[in-house]
Amino acid sequence: MSAVAPKIGGVPELNRRILFTLLLLAVYRVGVFIPTPGIDAEALAGFFEGARGTLLDFATMFTGGALENFSVFALGIMPYISASIILQLLTVVVPHLEKLSKEGEQGRKKITEYTRYLTVVLSAVQGLMISIGLEKMTGSAGEAIVLNPGWGFRILTAITLTSGTAFIMWLGEQITERGIGNGISLIIYAGIVAQMPSAVGNTINLVRAGEIQFLMVLVLLVIMVAVIAFIVFVETGHRRIPIQYPKRVVGRKVMGGGTQHLPLKVNSAGVIPPIFASSIMIFPATVVSFIDIPIMQRIASSFHPGGLLYNVLFVAFIIFFSYFYTAIQFNPKEVADNLKRYGGFVPGIRPGANTAEYLDKVLSRLTLWGGLYLAGVCVLPTILVSNFRAPFYFGGTALLIVVGVAMDTAQQAESHLLARSYEGLLKKGKIKGR
Repeated sequence: MSAVAPKIGGVPELNRRILFTLLLLAVYRVGVFIPTPGIDAEALAGFFEGARGTLLDFATMFTGGALENFSVFALGIMPYISASIILQLLTVVVPHLEKLSKEGEQGRKKITEYTRYLTVVLSAVQGLMISIGLEKMTGSAGEAIVLNPGWGFRILTAITLTSGTAFIMWLGEQITERGIGNGISLIIYAGIVAQMPSAVGNTINLVRAGEIQFLMVLVLLVIMVAVIAFIVFVETGHRRIPIQYPKRVVGRKVMGGGTQHLPLKVNSAGVIPPIFASSIMIFPATVVSFIDIPIMQRIASSFHPGGLLYNVLFVAFIIFFSYFYTAIQFNPKEVADNLKRYGGFVPGIRPGANTAEYLDKVLSRLTLWGGLYLAGVCVLPTILVSNFRAPFYFGGTALLIVVGVAMDTAQQAESHLLARSYEGLLKKGKIKGR
């Protein structure tokens, strides 16, 4: 007898989780339009208009337009991601953090607490530096962006931006715990999707103005569909490792035996490497862009999307974090020990250390191809922008995050449906009086 998964509308708990997630994402989108005090909005808009095609466009995309509006959420979730990267890297070299990572749920809670504290520190430093830089910046007509410069504005801005990031961090954690999907990824997803209508509108305006041909728009649409299909194909691809289990004789019965498979995904790290790599690229470059010092401006200009240095560093970071995050998610030695404990083995490979070495070798090759796939997809926007004058939100990192997060959220929803269907089946078959 097979369990039939109910529809989403028939699972009250899943409905509550989805509604809770949408409600918190709506709160986040409202905060994107609440301005930081002391800023001339028109002068700031003129400054960003003159910064088109730079890394600030990329930062604006990840903050859902909050940076361009310089709202209370202007820093977005990037300081939290940067703090997570730092803590995960320190876990490898700091014995105390390594010990905490192995203590299960309590250890993870402590590391999460450290991540929150570090997020606040990074947000305060970044907010203070941006506020100092803004005082020296002017709009397109030379008007001052900051209405009343001074330490009062600097401290107020740092506190406001730090509070905004802390609130976004709390929203993400609440979505992960009580909603559906990964909260941090969904916040980035919501910001990117919210920018899509304006990107489509800009494209239509370019077509009407004759700056881009309609045929080029069709080419872009074909490329987008092809990239989405390619992302779905790779994200669902995996290498199946055969696992053989010996038969056991229990009394007069023969138990167990047969062959199962251990699936290893081509891209085990998901969308985390592009997000981490983007955070590394955006975090210092955003601060530098607001500092009106010639050498700092030259550094910022060298990191413009499409530049050779930008692409090389971006690809290197993506491949590095692909290996790094995969190593955190999958431990070949632990898997090999579990297989040995339950009598399983890979045909032709001795159990134990040899199996761990074999799994590590296979996983390393898959991760290399997964990292190259992520890097190739994420570099696509620079090609589109430079050759077709497409909005920066088309293709690449944004498209990868949107498709990847949507697939992950759909899988989690499906898991809830399957769990509910099996739960209902068990309740129906429950023995009376037990």
